[in-house]
Amino acid sequence: MELVVDNVSKLYQRKIWGLRSFSLKLGPGIIGLLGPNGAGKSTLMRILATITKPTKGTITWNGANIATSPNELRKVLGYLPQDFGVYPNLSAFEFLEYMAAIKGLDSPTARKRIDELLQVTNLFETRKRPLGSYSGGMKQRVGIAQALLNDPQLLIVDEPTVGLDPEERVRFHNLLSELSGQRIVILFTHIVSDAETTATKIALIHQGHLVKHTTPEVLLQTISNKVWEWIVPSTELPELKQRFLISGTNRRSDGVLVRVVSEESPSGHAQVVSPRLEDAYLYFIAADKNKERETQ
Repeated sequence: MELVVDNVSKLYQRKIWGLRSFSLKLGPGIIGLLGPNGAGKSTLMRILATITKPTKGTITWNGANIATSPNELRKVLGYLPQDFGVYPNLSAFEFLEYMAAIKGLDSPTARKRIDELLQVTNLFETRKRPLGSYSGGMKQRVGIAQALLNDPQLLIVDEPTVGLDPEERVRFHNLLSELSGQRIVILFTHIVSDAETTATKIALIHQGHLVKHTTPEVLLQTISNKVWEWIVPSTELPELKQRFLISGTNRRSDGVLVRVVSEESPSGHAQVVSPRLEDAYLYFIAADKNKERETQ
């Protein structure tokens, strides 16, 4: 299976581009599509989910253009938007029965599939409880279950861990990893840890265009020897934020442990440390911002 985004642009009113010449080729696995708010993630997601069409460019699913033949993708698509809503008076089983009917599953197939998914999402014991009594994490698992009813080959998940507590977030990461298998999973998020935990590939998006598409390992290798830490008095922190790309701070009894991404040593006291994915994310987004300024 293959999803190809070829030179896609999306123009909104007043000459606002949601996407600009965006290209990406995906195969089975989990891709973390990372970018700040307003980067174009939602625009791309809506196009891939066949909710809207691009202004320019094409997207093909196994060779079929999804703009002219959307049903080729829709029949194998699973979609969990961030604003996924549930009917609070329905039980999990009743809700999934309803969603299965909408997706055209016959009753025997639906019941078997629902039982399987309730087990996979660890909701079988609570399947008869009304959804209004579910926690945020449990509702997210119901959302994943409904997205998987048709056993999709392409699964699109939008900001899945926003509002979840740490334990529910870990459960969701584990579930997503287990579900990947022989399917394409696209995780749209601005939370770097979500992608770091589950993704086999990372795509960075900024200002509507693709900044980087590679493995987490390559991203980390690229900024090797460019991440520094040292302790400074808290009074120096505002000035450092003006001068350097700071990826983290940790207040201690002897000052503030500052983490900086820089081509060269930012201080005689700074020591090189192992990079994290968030360091790489900030580095490449900042570099893209600088490139934009230079071309204006």
